[in-house]
Amino acid sequence: MDDPNQAEGPGYAYKPSLMGAPWFLRLTPEHLAWAIGRRSGQLAYRDIASIRMSFRPVTMQARRFLTEIRGPGAPKVVIASASWKSLMEQGPQSNAYSDFVGELHTRVAAAGGRPRCESGLHPLLYWPGVVVFVGVLLALAGLIVRALQDASYSGLFFVAGFMALFAWQLGRFFKLNKPTRYEPGAPPQALLPRE
Repeated sequence: MDDPNQAEGPGYAYKPSLMGAPWFLRLTPEHLAWAIGRRSGQLAYRDIASIRMSFRPVTMQARRFLTEIRGPGAPKVVIASASWKSLMEQGPQSNAYSDFVGELHTRVAAAGGRPRCESGLHPLLYWPGVVVFVGVLLALAGLIVRALQDASYSGLFFVAGFMALFAWQLGRFFKLNKPTRYEPGAPPQALLPRE
């Protein structure tokens, strides 16, 4: 499979790393077809065992989303909403990603597949992260109270600014990555970004 946009169905391509081979994916009438460099394969929609959607920002792409698909006899297929374009640039492909992942879910549901559909992080990673996040917020709030008591307004503004940035960035991460289950025909819209 050379080009996912040829022939049988909707396609999607992205480059997950600067030096690695690009991923080509295509939705055929019966299968999810994939190709990575010289390796290729297909996975019948009804045989897909699990789908996990999540929000995974990285340094150069703060709005990156992932969909991970597992099935028997196939490697983990990862679909990312961003692609490496050059040494210093990773570009978003939000609309194409959302269209492709949405159509994949539609086809899995139509084929009668019953995969385990989950969104967000695994609970064993998510809940300890939330505890640490809340603990850091409480510690920063304590520093703000201490700065008020000492009338140290420059320290107060610095800590308050840091706390606001920390809460905004990680708050969004935890909000979008809350572990939930969903049905194949109803993927979470918050994890299907639009430009």
